Amino acid sequence: MSAFRRFFRIFAQKLQPVKHEAYESRKPFAGEKKPSMLRRCVDHDYTGRMMYMVTMVTEGRRPLFGRVTGRSEAAEDAPDAPRMELTALGQRVSDEWWGIPRYYPQIEIVALQMMPDHLHGILFVREQMEKDLSRVIRGFKTGCNRAYRELVIGPQVLSVATQSPVLSVATQSPVPSVATQPPVPSVATQSPVPSVATQSQLTKPPKDDRTHGLLFARGFNDKLLLRQGQLQRWLDYLRDNPRRLLMKREHPDLFRVQRGLTVGAQQFSAIGNRFLLQRPVKLQVQCSRRLTEEEVATKTAWWLAQARSGAVLVSPCISKGEKAVMRAAFDEGLPLIILQENGFTELAKPGGKRMEACASGQILILAPWEHHNERLAIRRDQCLALNAFAKMICEG
Repeated sequence: MSAFRRFFRIFAQKLQPVKHEAYESRKPFAGEKKPSMLRRCVDHDYTGRMMYMVTMVTEGRRPLFGRVTGRSEAAEDAPDAPRMELTALGQRVSDEWWGIPRYYPQIEIVALQMMPDHLHGILFVREQMEKDLSRVIRGFKTGCNRAYRELVIGPQVLSVATQSPVLSVATQSPVPSVATQPPVPSVATQSPVPSVATQSQLTKPPKDDRTHGLLFARGFNDKLLLRQGQLQRWLDYLRDNPRRLLMKREHPDLFRVQRGLTVGAQQFSAIGNRFLLQRPVKLQVQCSRRLTEEEVATKTAWWLAQARSGAVLVSPCISKGEKAVMRAAFDEGLPLIILQENGFTELAKPGGKRMEACASGQILILAPWEHHNERLAIRRDQCLALNAFAKMICEG
């Protein structure tokens, strides 16, 4: 072998990836991958035509934008329907959001829902932009920071001497026009209301001096409109946010993420009515994928009869038959324990009709593993494990 070939062979071997077990366990360059709701969609062009739902939270989750009032069970058109009442700062933030098209005419604002410590907004990038969405949001935050310094940081010195409230509540709400979308409910009332929070809550800046003068926490969450019907679900979600917050306040224990809930030898994260675990009769719902529709219907009728008699149905709802049984029981308001592969973030809450079911104590949702942001297909070993957990819960 020539000297050149020997040199090339040695060089090529040095280029091969190291596969030593200890080296793999250290992962010195990538580091530990942590769940984050702020991670951008990989390979997506954030300058192109697309519709987004954007969520931003205040630094320290301070309730600076206003308060939610009303009753969660009230109808939408009732005088005491759940609604958001804005502070002066909340109104300025709202104005900044609806004013984005003044700086970026390629963008159409579709909707906005202000909440005490965060906001949800929907915007439509109609044509290619020179700057990406992150730059747009950065400019929006800059305007909001200016209002924050004027209304909160600036008056703070005067408020110490006068002991007078810093923030007043907005008395007028913008009425944006969205030609192609359903009307967005007003986010402010037409008359003054009491102060949203105490003086110290509204004016106290974050402990970290690096964020002094910054209204929003770092980053934002975005969702891409990819499927038919998704926009209407977004609009419904935004409109329903005040009611959902009232429900959480009225039933705090049912909506709090519970860590380390031990059942048998397994620990779970949980949301919902954990007392369902103490019911004397719990039945596992498990259906083979080979069952015919008639066989599934027969099993469904039997399980529903047991649940009507007081049994709690337990299942990860993996197969088509299991989903049919649990859906029928859910629609009847029968008690359910649902296992899922993905865990919960700290601020997680049930979606859609599960929110009402959770508030009524109908369901308990259990997750044996940690939360992940990626949309992952459930593996066979996970299916087997979830069914084993369901059996353990029923036998415990």
